[in-house]
Amino acid sequence: MNKTQKVVVVMPAYNAARTLERTLAEIPRTVVDEIVLVDDASQDNTAELAGSLGVEHVIRHDENRGYGGNQKTCYAKALELGADIVIMLHPDYQYSPRLIPAMAGLVASGIYPAVLGSRILGGGAMAGGMPAYKYVANRLLTAFQNICTGAKLSEYHTGYRAFSAELLKSLDFESFSDDFIFDNQMLDAILARGHVIGEITCPTLYFEDASSINFRRSVRYGLGVLGVSLGRLWRRLLRQ
Repeated sequence: MNKTQKVVVVMPAYNAARTLERTLAEIPRTVVDEIVLVDDASQDNTAELAGSLGVEHVIRHDENRGYGGNQKTCYAKALELGADIVIMLHPDYQYSPRLIPAMAGLVASGIYPAVLGSRILGGGAMAGGMPAYKYVANRLLTAFQNICTGAKLSEYHTGYRAFSAELLKSLDFESFSDDFIFDNQMLDAILARGHVIGEITCPTLYFEDASSINFRRSVRYGLGVLGVSLGRLWRRLLRQ
């Protein structure tokens, strides 16, 4: 990877104090230039701990803005810092930080403007503890989304993502939802611009301290995904 390119890791955090140190310990600082952690009004000491562990940029929301709102602050700060490559990593240790060099390298090479760490490739999702209902929902939603977008991604729902700064600047991400559907709106906008999204196999861990939305919010998220996908399909049909 060409180290003339600045790599910034952004971490949207909420009550992540129990897993933050483990996550930070595995971030390869030979590749990563700076880390931004945005604490979305946590009820624990996530922000204070991040500062004590050497995170260069810690931002704390006074009020909870939601997962999408948190990412907006993350990306805006990374771009302000002059990042060339931005990697979004959850601080809950569900995704391995050791994949950062591979993901950054794919973006830095110009092969892909965006790369996803897929829990589905390699078949490790269930082995890593993904609940059966989430796995089934992931597979069904992904199949439907591929039909609607014309893409062939293994999943749309991973929280481990790398972007070129040029791509981020071209997206009006501030106009997207502040909730979990933000992730799918991002991918929809990228695919709508004709970009190809890369993927790499990402082992994942589900455990008590790892963050996860409950069944009710999962249903609401799924309905939001269907809405985004149907809108994308409708726009594709109108262009034909």
